Amino acid sequence: MLLVLVPPASARAEQVAEHASLRLRYGVALRDGQQADVGPGLTYEGLTPNDLAVVGMGWVGPWLGAWAGVQREAFDLKEGALRITGGSLLRASVGPRARLFLGPVRAEVGAGYGFAQLPLFGSSAEPVLARGVRHAALVNGRVLVPLFLGLKLEARGELPVTLAARDASGAEAEATGFSAGGALLIPLKRVSRWGGTLVLDFQHVRDTVTLADGTRSEQRLRRVGAALELTWNDFAPAAAPPAPARVPAGTLSLQVVDAETGAALPGARVVVGDVERVADAQGLVETELPPGEVAVRVSAEGHAPEEARATVEDGGRAALEVRARKLPPPTGALRVTVVNAQNGVPLPGVRVAVGPTEVRTDMMGQARVKDLAPGPVAVTVKSPGFRPAEEAAVVVAGQESALSVPLASERKSGPATLTGLVRSTRGGKPLAATLRIPQVKVRTRADAKGAFNVRVKGGTYRITISAPGHLSQTKSIHLRDGEQAIFNVDLFPRQKR
Repeated sequence: MLLVLVPPASARAEQVAEHASLRLRYGVALRDGQQADVGPGLTYEGLTPNDLAVVGMGWVGPWLGAWAGVQREAFDLKEGALRITGGSLLRASVGPRARLFLGPVRAEVGAGYGFAQLPLFGSSAEPVLARGVRHAALVNGRVLVPLFLGLKLEARGELPVTLAARDASGAEAEATGFSAGGALLIPLKRVSRWGGTLVLDFQHVRDTVTLADGTRSEQRLRRVGAALELTWNDFAPAAAPPAPARVPAGTLSLQVVDAETGAALPGARVVVGDVERVADAQGLVETELPPGEVAVRVSAEGHAPEEARATVEDGGRAALEVRARKLPPPTGALRVTVVNAQNGVPLPGVRVAVGPTEVRTDMMGQARVKDLAPGPVAVTVKSPGFRPAEEAAVVVAGQESALSVPLASERKSGPATLTGLVRSTRGGKPLAATLRIPQVKVRTRADAKGAFNVRVKGGTYRITISAPGHLSQTKSIHLRDGEQAIFNVDLFPRQKR
């Protein structure tokens, strides 16, 4: 079954307008009971289909009405697959009814007459279904609670007050009982004044009959079923509101791409008029605009801001492509000053290699290299009569970094002298580092200014430099007797985790 949910109008207006309803129900009954008599006694249980009911209601005003209902119950007493006895039982009721609205909640109370046939057996030894009869004054009630999407929850109960009860032979008896249940009401469709509702129903019933000879019969009944409820309202549906006047508009489809590669730029920010939008994974932004010329401003990470204009026509679709140019990468510069290590005099004409770029120092012993990528860079300094020097410098974007390199002469006289500074690449801070030369079992420590001085015989050595919080470095250096070499070291800080 295809359910078409009806969007709820005002719940109170819908309930007040209801004029009549008819509910047709079909389901199954799960029954169990027992009869105690002069014989061995009887117990029974089982599932019986063909549980039918018809309930009608009518209202003559906003709160007063009446109801009538008829219900047929199938009954089978079986032992295994063998049917022993059975038949059907009938219930009917009628009476006035009143309703009250408590906000969106609807409450109904009824009082009237009820007739019921109740199951009895002549003898539990040879059971045959007999029908006891109960005439009762009924008191019943129902509460409807709205949920969502037009769904409603129903809770109901009924209490019979016995007026007269008799067994199948007409002898007087006593009878008691009650029923309680609930349902979920699902709106289906409304046509003019008629409305349809699907009801998913559950009911619990308990009846007890006591005969004059002491025979006592009890039954419990649990009904589960579905019902179709038709309602008639005394109002016609309101006319649909007039459609709003159409506002002229067109569509702008804008794509942001890289000017060099043509690749889409997702996440680009597009400002159209006073509204900012973000481009999707294809670099697209679509928006509806009034007709006329519109200015567009585009910004994307790593690209220069761009502006463009487009003309939007009523009912039309304007396409615009904005090509954003990449910003040049940030660079820095390095100034290298080369001096004589013995007297500090600047050395002109010295070859200075900064990465792949080679320059010479001027009369002030200085060489400048521009457009360097940010980060560490290797510096090599060479000049005739002096020992080559290797340094490391850190280039900062948008700034000119400075590096001083002292060159030692190539004189030979006795042991070689190795001097230098140990610094951190983070701000050039001096480090009290430890230097180890395993070949000659030398271990020394730089002073607070990061300076160290080591005297060793000429040869090739591996030197390890370490300092707390920094990455250790191991380098190979060749020294000749009498040489005074300068060996400056820059250590990189460890990255924090």
